[in-house]
Amino acid sequence: MKSLVFVHGYLGGGKQWADQVETFSGHFRVITPDLPGFGENHAMSTPESIRELAIYVLNKLDELDAKRFHLVGHSMGGMIVQEMAALAPERIDKLVLYGTGPVGNMPGRFETIDESRRGVKEKGVEATGRRIVATWFQRGESADGYPVCAELAVKASLQAALAGLTAMENWSGESALSKITSSTLVLWGDGDRAYPWIQPEQLWRQIGGAQLGVIPGCSHAVHLEKPHLFNAMLLDFLGID
Repeated sequence: MKSLVFVHGYLGGGKQWADQVETFSGHFRVITPDLPGFGENHAMSTPESIRELAIYVLNKLDELDAKRFHLVGHSMGGMIVQEMAALAPERIDKLVLYGTGPVGNMPGRFETIDESRRGVKEKGVEATGRRIVATWFQRGESADGYPVCAELAVKASLQAALAGLTAMENWSGESALSKITSSTLVLWGDGDRAYPWIQPEQLWRQIGGAQLGVIPGCSHAVHLEKPHLFNAMLLDFLGID
């Protein structure tokens, strides 16, 4: 059975993909790794580079004997899967870049990386994590998907929260976009406050043959705000009737 890999983003974890595991498990071997320092791996040290995180995921997939796979990356996870595409293009069939962009120091983000870093240092991971997670939803803390994301966010250590910000801040995948050979879908919620349109637009325009899916009335966590639409778009892109 073909593997379908979902890579979460900053302050996330594999548990946020529960609806996708249920939806796609009948068609694929679904793999939802926790990045080091996050989710169930919260006790691990987090690398300070996107490339090292990409290598971690590739090694984890080797351990699971997932040699070739479809790959979905969300937010910081979208940066990680772009690095995976640069490191091991022959292993990736179809690629989904979701709620992400080609540069880590995101122009137009709801706040700068420095502001997030200052919040983590001064107010702690829990308070800052809950505040950041609220921006991922149109309805903020009242959104149905907020509790699971907040629960994952507060698991992160101070080291992980700071390392993730540094990894994003120092990364750019712009020069590699034209070299991506996998069939690619760029997926974006039209109210995303973390990655404004300029970021997914660049992915869509500069990756050869990339398709674009825009889901209205969503912020950064489309797969939790409107899972039926998110899943339908992925099923269509992956060729599942």
